[in-house]
Amino acid sequence: MEQTGQIVSCLALAIALAACTGLRAWLPLLLAGLLARLGWLDLGDSFRFLSSDPALLVFAVATVLEMAADKVPALDHTLDGLSTFLRPAAGSLLAASALGVATDPLTALALGVAVGVPSSLIPHAAKSALRAASSALTFGVANPALSALEDLGTVLFFVLAVVVPTLVVALLVVASGLLLRRLLRRAAPPARAT
Repeated sequence: MEQTGQIVSCLALAIALAACTGLRAWLPLLLAGLLARLGWLDLGDSFRFLSSDPALLVFAVATVLEMAADKVPALDHTLDGLSTFLRPAAGSLLAASALGVATDPLTALALGVAVGVPSSLIPHAAKSALRAASSALTFGVANPALSALEDLGTVLFFVLAVVVPTLVVALLVVASGLLLRRLLRRAAPPARAT
């Protein structure tokens, strides 16, 4: 029973951490590596490389570049397109590292991909929709301010993911439902007037 509880706890953390990558790809990896280095976040043995000096250096440089490029209107759309592939990969890695505490590395990796990709894409889709609306309404002028809020939101989301992962999972479920409802409304044929 204790094993099941640990797996459920690790799964909630995996989903929550992966969701953080939906806003920023590199910042959650940097934060997870730093917390693991400090002993505040337990990663599976096979994923301890995330807290190594080379990994932290790569994550720090990539975080600065991602955050700076996202403030430039001409670059933010290109970055967002590339991030559609990068964020799910980062989410899968973080999810696998959280699951690596309770399972073997291969199972952790398989489950990491299975939960990391959708968990990352849901916040990414919401962010992309908000960014598109901002670009249309403000011609991109508000996007740098919105990007700064995304930076702050990523940090806050990460803290919640580590402290109360089940809350982040619940928020993710609600966001999924809202996105699904919006997609279904768009896909539904318009009602005929009789």
